[in-house]
Amino acid sequence: MATNPASPDAGPTQDQGPAHAALIPAPGRIRGAGGGSGGDAGFALPAALRVHAGPGTDTTARWLRTAVGAGTGLAFPDVAPADGAGLGHDRIVLRVSPDVARESGPEAYVLTTSAPGPAGRADEARAPAVTIEGGGPAGVFWGAQTLRQLLGPDAFRRAPLRPDRVWRLPALTVRDSPRFGWRGMMLDVARHFTPKEGVLRHLDLLAAHKLNVLHLHLTDDQGWRIEIKRHPRLTEVGAWRPRTKWGHRASDLWSETPHGGFYTQDDIREIVAYAAERHITVVPEIDVPGHSQAAIAAYPELGNADVVDTAALGVWDTWGINGNILAPTDAVLRFYEGVFEEVLALFPSRFIHVGGDEAPKEQWKDSATAQARIEREGLANEDELQSWFIRHFDTWLTLRGRRLIGWDEILEGGLAPGAAVSSWRGYGGGVAAARAGHDVVMCPEQQVYLDHRQAAGDAEPIPIGFVRTLEDVYRFEPVPDGLTAEEAGRILGAQANVWTEVMQDAGRVDYQVHPRLAAFAESVWSALGAPEERDFAGFEARMAEHYRRLDALGVAYRPPEGPLPWQRRPGVPGRPREGKPPAV
Repeated sequence: MATNPASPDAGPTQDQGPAHAALIPAPGRIRGAGGGSGGDAGFALPAALRVHAGPGTDTTARWLRTAVGAGTGLAFPDVAPADGAGLGHDRIVLRVSPDVARESGPEAYVLTTSAPGPAGRADEARAPAVTIEGGGPAGVFWGAQTLRQLLGPDAFRRAPLRPDRVWRLPALTVRDSPRFGWRGMMLDVARHFTPKEGVLRHLDLLAAHKLNVLHLHLTDDQGWRIEIKRHPRLTEVGAWRPRTKWGHRASDLWSETPHGGFYTQDDIREIVAYAAERHITVVPEIDVPGHSQAAIAAYPELGNADVVDTAALGVWDTWGINGNILAPTDAVLRFYEGVFEEVLALFPSRFIHVGGDEAPKEQWKDSATAQARIEREGLANEDELQSWFIRHFDTWLTLRGRRLIGWDEILEGGLAPGAAVSSWRGYGGGVAAARAGHDVVMCPEQQVYLDHRQAAGDAEPIPIGFVRTLEDVYRFEPVPDGLTAEEAGRILGAQANVWTEVMQDAGRVDYQVHPRLAAFAESVWSALGAPEERDFAGFEARMAEHYRRLDALGVAYRPPEGPLPWQRRPGVPGRPREGKPPAV
């Protein structure tokens, strides 16, 4: 994944008019074809709109039939093999174009919709109704997402509202490509579990916003969510906790209902395959050496047993930073190598996330075993011991053709040579990593943590962190000032992080994520210019149509005017932080 060379200073160019007003994220360039028989209302699509799918576009054709076909009632049958491409105004032509790839990259696309010409105009009458040319298969798919938006919000439903409806399109050409190659969302399924069907739904929502990475936070102190066949107790024991803190960790409220769940390996295969058909990469995270109490509860020998009675530990039922971390022993390394062997067999992602954040070193300071390891390896201190731990898995993953990525704490004690950094504590870790020649995914807490509250006041449910409004997220800039062009090229992109400590169900996740995910998507796809120069008023106007798409998709988003009564959580304490968040 690489940064698109398109300049961030050149904003999207588009003709003005109702047909173009509501595309999200904003495309690079729209040119109205003009003069079509439908005028401003667009031209009518034939009921038997056929699909000619060129090599590499079969997944997009299948998506058109299953997703767009469901809402529109259009069958999208195949063009007969003998009929060829571009021979009539009754089809969608999908093809990969080397020219588009050379000009704008593999995720770029050119979408052309053409109205039928007047009688006798054979050149126009023989043109396809819709042509989507992509720089690669992913580009064709993103073009199809734009096509769905042009059809209107009802195309996002699961069944047609009126079987006899005539579907219309404006006549235009869209030329578009993403600014960044990593456009992601991290979903924490460890604190509150999201069942498989929910993950598949999130993948559809990511695809609708042209986002291409789902980072799954699969393990933590509060739960282990992936089946590992050689270590069955990880899910037999580690996937379940007896109760859950209700609200912020300082709250005195509890839910006494046991909580848990995990994905079988077949579930993971299904999630990965479903994502791949939508050109989304699923990046797994297995947290080491901290955030590991669920694993230690299942296998006490993983912990620092010479310091604490690890056999007495259970899966953690509250939130915060936990002092129970993995022991730096050869047996622990072998155990997690076995875990990662199974993870690699399930996830084709080039990047494997190992966490590495919030690992208190007190147990290592008191552990004779850990201190012996520090002495044997010639390390200076416990920070270098964590670096040694991370470097081990960097080497192990590199030998298997993968790349390690971790939270910015992996910079402490020396960064593993091939590692990439998820910069979460602010921009600083990412800046340091980029200047040292490492790739970076920007996800600063102060800017794009979607668990942070969306407004001030008492109405927001379980308010956490700084106020991050729709406009704040829209003005998020992944590339900080002060980097050279070479250093800026190390910014792979960005992701919005969704930590679920205070999100106990799908409705709460929807509320926190949407509509801000639309603003984030535009900030990483579109060339918007400097944050203070961005046309938020124009974006907000386009959101009026996007809210209707979210309604059709059944998303329980936060309304612009504030939470609905059932979305509030009166009396459940959070931890709001006041003032403008620092850019650190």
